[in-house]
Amino acid sequence: MTAQVRDRLSYDGRIFPLCSLPLQPWLQETGNAGIFRWPHTANRRGYVASWEIADDRLYLKKLEATLHDGSAASLATLFPGTTGKVFAEWYSGTLRVTDGELLEYIHVGFGSRYERDIFLEIRDGVLVGTSVQENQLPGPRPVIEVAKTRNNRRGLLSRLVGRFCRASLVGDL
Repeated sequence: MTAQVRDRLSYDGRIFPLCSLPLQPWLQETGNAGIFRWPHTANRRGYVASWEIADDRLYLKKLEATLHDGSAASLATLFPGTTGKVFAEWYSGTLRVTDGELLEYIHVGFGSRYERDIFLEIRDGVLVGTSVQENQLPGPRPVIEVAKTRNNRRGLLSRLVGRFCRASLVGDL
């Protein structure tokens, strides 16, 4: 599975990428889970939502999506008569947002690791707790992984071959 496009969350005066899908329970409950067209494999759910925590409440502010018939979807598609943000009273769970530099790219879902994870505990749409986890890699990254992330495999390969050849020659002396 491909790494997925993330929803956005406005919280504490900043915009964070969200590694949780608080709209999914509502879509499942209302039978709307499959109404969106996938724009690409990095958005298998078919939408990108913008969220906000204001006054300790979680709100859905915007929805960017396309329906299977090709028409644009909006908040009014899911919540007829809505003219503003929608209080997410249906959601209870932990929202994970990431902060800081990318430590490790993982090409699956929301698996990539960043310097910090911020966990926001939501109950019936209300923020009831927060915690922060500082992350670090357990050790040096393998050379091959560094090459993948820097997209310079050819340069790395020639340096490795040169290093092994020099070591072999020195060993033979």
